[in-house]
Parts: sequence; C-alpha cells; structure tokens
Amino acid sequence: MAEANIGRELVILTPDRVGLLADISQILAGQTINILAVSVRVVEGQAQIQLLTDAPSYALDALRKAEYPTQEREVVVVELPHRPGLLRRIADALARQGLDIHDLYATVTSDSDNSLVVFSCAHNGKAVQLLRDR
Repeated sequence: MAEANIGRELVILTPDRVGLLADISQILAGQTINILAVSVRVVEGQAQIQLLTDAPSYALDALRKAEYPTQEREVVVVELPHRPGLLRRIADALARQGLDIHDLYATVTSDSDNSLVVFSCAHNGKAVQLLRDR
C-alpha cells in the first residue's frame, strides 16, 4: 500500500518577515536543490518553516551559511496512492499501535496518482516498519 522511509526534514525558526520564503527558496534553487514538500506556520511573529528536500545535507549547509537558524529532524516520508481513505488507514494503523502523530503535512495535486505525506511521531522507525508491513 505505502512506500515509507525515514527522511530528514529541515526546520527553520526565525522572525517572520515579508519575502522570507522567497529568500529561502532562492538560496535552495541557487544550489539546484529541489523542495519536495514544505510547511510554513507563523505564530506571534515567529516563522517555522519545515522543508523536505532532495539534498538535505547540502540544503542544511546552504541555509546555515546564509545564517538561517536551521535544525535537522528525522521524519517519516510516505508515498501512497492518491485515493480516498488512505490517510485514514495510516492514521488508524498508527493509533492502534499507540503511535501519536506529532506533526504532519501532505501534498498532492488533483491529477496525480500519488501523494506524499511527511510526519513525525515518538517512534518513527516503528511507524516505518508498520507501514511497510501493510
């Protein structure tokens, strides 16, 4: 059903400002680093940007060189068919094993056959194994 792997997400925590995402995207594009998925939240003037890229080590170096406070975090990356109910099945399977989802974002286009789900939980390795066994 699902192709699940451990991935490395980059998390930038910085004061919010107009053009922040544009600047970060330009830095990565300048290094020919592709953004596979992104999540942006702003709370009380602080931006949290989560990036899944095709070259996390190079992206981390480029962002730190540009003086963006960037951390790396382990996440579960799941590619699955784009069909109604598959996210529910994943969430149910994790819940039955007591794996609480801490953070999740996903991306898909309406004409795509696949979706990409990125999440973290207390035991990412166990989540990957569970999803691979399904």
